[in-house]
Amino acid sequence: MTHQHTMTQARLEADKERMNRGRMLISCPDRAGIVAAVSKFLFEYDANIVQSDQYTMDPDGGMFFMRIEFDMVGLGERLAQLKKDFSAIAESFEMQWRITRVCDKKRLAIFVSKEDHCLVELLWQWQAGDLDAEIVMVISNHNDMREYVESFGIPYHHIPVTPDTKAEAERRQIELVEGNADVIILARYMQIISPRFIEVYKNQIINIHHSFLPAFVGGKPYHQAYTRGVKLIGATAHFVTEELDGGPIIEQDVGRVTHSADVNELKRIGRTIERVVLARAVQWHAEDRVLVHQNKTVVFN
Repeated sequence: MTHQHTMTQARLEADKERMNRGRMLISCPDRAGIVAAVSKFLFEYDANIVQSDQYTMDPDGGMFFMRIEFDMVGLGERLAQLKKDFSAIAESFEMQWRITRVCDKKRLAIFVSKEDHCLVELLWQWQAGDLDAEIVMVISNHNDMREYVESFGIPYHHIPVTPDTKAEAERRQIELVEGNADVIILARYMQIISPRFIEVYKNQIINIHHSFLPAFVGGKPYHQAYTRGVKLIGATAHFVTEELDGGPIIEQDVGRVTHSADVNELKRIGRTIERVVLARAVQWHAEDRVLVHQNKTVVFN
């Protein structure tokens, strides 16, 4: 018996109901009239707003962020015209924006090395229907998890990486991912991503770092934490930038430890934190709940 993913009738019905549900994400300089203009526009399209979140950094000259979910009959056929008509409003408010259908799920490519706990959590949530995305492939520099991943019906690509083959390996990775995935998840993938890769997938590569950033950047953070004698250890999910472990933070969590915990005990406690933090971040990103401004995020969760 395999873990082959099969949708239940309830999930099929849920997806059918969401065919006419859209999402709108907006960020722009704050000023009066933004909410009124967006609401009036959707009203004129006979759209019903079912959820709305907003945040302003500073009402006087700061940035404004908004996430709306709405229902609209025939959204699939009307989406192109909707975007075209909204562009005039967006231009007048200097908006960065996008409108999507909820049923058009993000396609994930998961990168992993030898440690499997973060990958396993994502696969479990995906199989259960709790992760509203499609896992289209797993790419690894080791072959250890091929059988397990393929039991879910997910393609597994083994691309070894050495200092001499790193450039060629990355070329093959980009070839696999480009056009097939929207988001890359580094589920304890223990390789540095090149600037070329980051440029192509700006704010679309999510990494889990096994420390509570900005503490213990770089390699062996649990060893660093043990040496420092910390009483809290944590994990951080963040977007990848050229600055090592310095990208916009999406989610963090911590666990309490005592003086008696050695490095292995820190790792054991940390694995649970890592898997939960990464899964939350991926889920929020898949549901368009994360907006990036400079090196920070606004997360409507």
